[in-house]
Amino acid sequence: MSEAGQGSSSAAGYRVLARKYRPADFTTLIGQEPMVRTLTNAFDTGRVAQAWMLTGVRGVGKTTTARILARALNYKTPEIDRPSVALETLGEHCQAIMEGRHVDVIEMDAASHTGIDDIREIIEQVRYAPVSARYKVYIIDEVHMLSTQAFNGLLKTLEEPPQHVKFIFATTEIRKVPITVLSRTQRFDLRRVDAALLTGHLGSIAEKETITVEPEALAMIARAAEGSVRDSLSIFDQAIAHGSGTVTADAVRAMLGLADRTRVIDLFEHVMQGDVAAALGELRVQYDTGADPATVLTDLAEFTHLVTRLRYVPEAAEDASLSEAERTRGSALAQTLSVRVLSRAWQMLLKGITEVQTAARPVSAAEMVLIRLAHAAELPTLDDVLKGNGPLPSETRPSGNGVRPSLPSGGGNGGGAASAVATARVMPAGGGAQTMRLVQTEAAPVLAMQPAVQPEPEPTVKVASLADIVALADAARDMPFKIGVKACVRLVRIEPGKLEINLTEDAPRTLLTDIQNRLSKWTGMRWLVTVSREEGGQTLAEIETQKRESARMEAEADPTVAAILAAFPRSKIIDIRIPEAANDVEPDMDNPMIDPGIDPGVDDPDEL
Repeated sequence: MSEAGQGSSSAAGYRVLARKYRPADFTTLIGQEPMVRTLTNAFDTGRVAQAWMLTGVRGVGKTTTARILARALNYKTPEIDRPSVALETLGEHCQAIMEGRHVDVIEMDAASHTGIDDIREIIEQVRYAPVSARYKVYIIDEVHMLSTQAFNGLLKTLEEPPQHVKFIFATTEIRKVPITVLSRTQRFDLRRVDAALLTGHLGSIAEKETITVEPEALAMIARAAEGSVRDSLSIFDQAIAHGSGTVTADAVRAMLGLADRTRVIDLFEHVMQGDVAAALGELRVQYDTGADPATVLTDLAEFTHLVTRLRYVPEAAEDASLSEAERTRGSALAQTLSVRVLSRAWQMLLKGITEVQTAARPVSAAEMVLIRLAHAAELPTLDDVLKGNGPLPSETRPSGNGVRPSLPSGGGNGGGAASAVATARVMPAGGGAQTMRLVQTEAAPVLAMQPAVQPEPEPTVKVASLADIVALADAARDMPFKIGVKACVRLVRIEPGKLEINLTEDAPRTLLTDIQNRLSKWTGMRWLVTVSREEGGQTLAEIETQKRESARMEAEADPTVAAILAAFPRSKIIDIRIPEAANDVEPDMDNPMIDPGIDPGVDDPDEL
């Protein structure tokens, strides 16, 4: 009976790690140094705000920070009687505030108090002074759940609260909070806690609890928590119970349904070598031991990202959350595989994870993803084919034991979901040079024998100026394109097949592509059209306007025209006709340049 009573008392007195090791001051709050520094400086200088908005994902310490802040505002000891962030010793109100039972620190869950009536009650109560503390502090959690009427009712009090009232808001959905409320508060974005920092934090708690734990297990828990301190402690608590006080990597892996990181690396190597049989066998073994297929592919994608990162940032291998196998083997693979290979694998895995999550048979879908990855590993990159370094598909077929050859250094793999075409000159036995074209797709490589590529044909239409382009557009009756070229294009230089231009600020976004496509179509040859940094000449529209103004000035200076304008004071030059061959064209008497009279169809002669 006594032993049973002791066991019952022990169970009743147990506190979960997330509550037991909840930070009580800013020195024990991990991962939020920028916020702590700002608050420390504000309290030291007396620039204490009237309201704060704490935002971040679940478990990063929003409510804990709010309680610590309430404690700092009401901190009072025999030696200190002012707001302070230095909370080394417990003050008069500290214990009650941290336990959530202080009469002057009111915590409200906005998820269950969403209406205007709840806010109206707060508005009525803020008029009264605190009972015992320095400030009356209102902590409203999940504030984004308040209704529009509740937010509007809170605005005036929030903007001009009494001197003895402070507001602290916490939310995971900052975008749902009205901007009118945000503008009246100081906002702090609490960050996700780094996995390495979480690993160290869990290790220190394990020492305090005298728990035997493997470093790899701590790393797995930190990764599974995704930056949430509370989640990491909850998982750690579960792992301790699962292992009866001893936390091993195998136990955590089985508990979370994770794949062995070493086996994930083995699977990655099988896929990168194009060994389909080994890859499928490894996936089946992990699946039989309880690993979720989508989780396996997610871990595979994470390792792909790690290898890519190690290629550019080798010091990333020092991350405490990485296992020894990830450090050593990941660094070796980073020096072997090309970025094209890794990028292709990343894209295919992202698409494959979605397929597995929505498939009726996830393990079958995962196997198909691995088959695609392994098959793509056989394909050389386009650059390797062009340089003659990459093996053709016939050279990368499985050997008798079903294992593909290892990847060459520098990345003999490549390709991707999009098709790529490479050409190589070959000399068949019958003579006559031909071109072998390798059409590289995700589905399968296709070899096609084609006649040798002939040189680019001579253009059927000569283009040597912008005026020639406009003439082509005019002949094709493409008026919008013609207008765009005349108004927006400044010529820098032009030669057969190459055009350098500068565009005006109001040029359409598609004009550059339109010019290239239309020139290729109209001239029968490929054109490369680029935008130059040089200013270029005038646009055709500017040239025409300049010519027209010059002709107008010359006309006004002509004695005959001047006499007509003087004889008819209200007359104007309404049009200037610029003939293409001024020396050969007779004046058009039916369309005179000067209209000495008033058009009876025009109400206002000044508009002529």
